Amino acid sequence: MVKISVTDLEGETRDIDAEVGMSLMENIRDNDFDDLAAICGGCCSCCTCHVFVEDGFDKLEAADDDEMDLLEDNVHFQSGTSRLSCQVEINDDMAGLKVTIAPEE
Repeated sequence: MVKISVTDLEGETRDIDAEVGMSLMENIRDNDFDDLAAICGGCCSCCTCHVFVEDGFDKLEAADDDEMDLLEDNVHFQSGTSRLSCQVEINDDMAGLKVTIAPEE
């Protein structure tokens, strides 16, 4: 487990113990953040698990083309901070990661 800080749409921040090997989306969802819809369940076919990585972006593997296509079409896309949380697999190096759930379109 690694500590990750998650901020919801109302600006409330909570630290969670994220399970290594699971996606960031699964960890956020399993810690009762209702703001993260994650409609496609992690298939990288929607943008409802969009987050802004406020601290620790450099700890993440680069987004692939499919993820970037979805993100760049989103009105809330922010270069250098936007990621789909379903595409981020948690590892031990991600301790201290800080993310904010992005508003839905």
